[in-house]
Parts: sequence; C-alpha cells; structure tokens
Amino acid sequence: MPDASGPQENGHGPGQHLLGPHVVGQRVVVRRLLRGVSGPSGGPAFTDVLGTCLSWADGVCVVQPETGATVSIEIADIVSGKPVPPRPAARLRVGVRDAESRTGGLWTTVDREPLGEWELRSDRAPVGRLLKRANSCLAIGDPGRPFPEALAAVEAFYADRGRDPLVQVEADSAVEGAFAGAGWQRLEYGESDFLLGSVARLRRSLPRSAHDVELSAVGVRAVASVDAGCDPVAEARATVDGDWVGLHAVTVDPAHRRRGLATAVVGELLGWAAEQGAMTAWVHVETDNPGGRAFWEALGLTAHHTCRYWAPSSASAWPVSR
Repeated sequence: MPDASGPQENGHGPGQHLLGPHVVGQRVVVRRLLRGVSGPSGGPAFTDVLGTCLSWADGVCVVQPETGATVSIEIADIVSGKPVPPRPAARLRVGVRDAESRTGGLWTTVDREPLGEWELRSDRAPVGRLLKRANSCLAIGDPGRPFPEALAAVEAFYADRGRDPLVQVEADSAVEGAFAGAGWQRLEYGESDFLLGSVARLRRSLPRSAHDVELSAVGVRAVASVDAGCDPVAEARATVDGDWVGLHAVTVDPAHRRRGLATAVVGELLGWAAEQGAMTAWVHVETDNPGGRAFWEALGLTAHHTCRYWAPSSASAWPVSR
C-alpha cells in the first residue's frame, strides 16, 4: 500500500509511476508535488509538465517542454507520470521552402540574396569542388517577377561571380517545368530526398552505444567522431538552427562498417542537439543511396520532399552527367 504519510492523488504516492532512466529521450507527462503550496481543497498542490525527458540522474528528472526553459524535478516529488506518444507530425506540414531554408546554417561563407521567395547562394570561399547546394539558387516559391526576368536575374547573379548558374528546385513542381521549358537540363546526379523527424524519437530508437565518441562543439555546430588510434574511423556533423538540427557528412571507414559506429556518432550529436533545444532533425539523402535512406528511415525519419538541380546546357561547371 502507498505510504499514507506522503502526498497522494488517486491512490498513488511519490515514486509510483512509469518513469525512470529508460524514458530519457522520450516525450513524457510528469505530475509533481509543489512543496509549500496548498491545493484548492487545502491539501497538497500538484502540477503537470509535458515534454521530452532529457535526463534522469542524481535524483533529478529534467524535462524540456515544447516551449520555454527546461524543468528540473526532484524524483522524490514525482506523484505520477508516463511516456506519451509523440506530438502529431505537424513538422510534415512544413512547406518545402521553409524546410530547405534550414540548410543555410551549414555554411559560414555563403553569400545570399533574396529573389522574391527564391534565394541566390554563392560560396565566396569554396574549399575543393563547388558544392551544389551552396552555389545554386533555391528556386522554390514565387520569385516576385515574371519567370523570364527571374531567369535573367539568376544568370546575372552567377555571371557577376564568374560562376555558371545552377538552380535547386522541388521535383515535379511548376518551377521545374518552367526551367525545362527554358531549355535548361536536369543534372542526372544530386537528386536528393529531404527527410525529417523528431529528435526525441530518433534518440529513443538508437541503441545504447559501447563506443567512445568524442564530441567537439562550437556555437551551433558540432562534430562527433570515433577514433582508432590517431585516426577517425567514423564521423558526423550537425548544425542547430532554432529548434531544428541538420545532420550531415556521416562517414564510416569501410574497414570498420557494420559495427554501430554510424549510430554512435549520430546518437552523440542528437544528445547534444537536444541540449540546445532542437526538436526536429533533418537530413538530405541522395536518391541513388538506398542504404543511406534505409539507415535514416530505420531511426524514424520520414521523406518530406525531393529536390533536383538544373543548369543551362552551356554550364561546363555543372555537366549533366558525371
């Protein structure tokens, strides 16, 4: 029977709940005692907290509500609680342009100019080959002018920088059709799916790793790696933008694959991202990489949209095939 000397509600005393270290990373509801406060009937007062459990250690449960600061709850003050299903996937209703705009934080040297709802992008300090996303016009939405004028503005922007023009468009969109009608050609490579999902769900789906993962974070960017001797055998990167986190550049040495290294470095980054307040994770996966897509879908990410690249037939920097 419950200890009658402790605060009770519906027959439950403190500590009698479905919570514990196993709910870290999950969405939970926690009812706790408000010490020193009386309820409406003169008895103990209680309050509920709904959010993602970030930590369960040292006698304290830390919960991140969907808005506001984290809440630290003495485990001894928990009256009841349980895991609850993830919030309905409102993130899947995010527009394509809004979702793709989250990729901007990946680079620190990219110049951007708006063209209506389009965005002109050019990396002023590229290292190695030009990256398509960082050096293309994100042509999603309304450019705010007739298409021929928008096309001329795109060409002029890249000509001023000594670059060949390139556009990133949503697959099968009206904008893609307009570029096709203008005689541009679709690149046969680089088509990518944009996947997104809940940070909490991803963390929940990841197995506990036995690998020693090193995390290095500066501001909104972090790198997680696993070393063998002096050389990294697995690495991944993340960038936080508000309550979103982009995961990218996940690499594992071929000689060390199928040992859980990818999940280890991704898990470390997701833990860091959750501490920064990230709730939605996204990745780009090229459509000719079924293994990569299967990896992310197994963790809980869902396809949101697909993008392709188009360039003029004369653009030598962007050959149609490779």
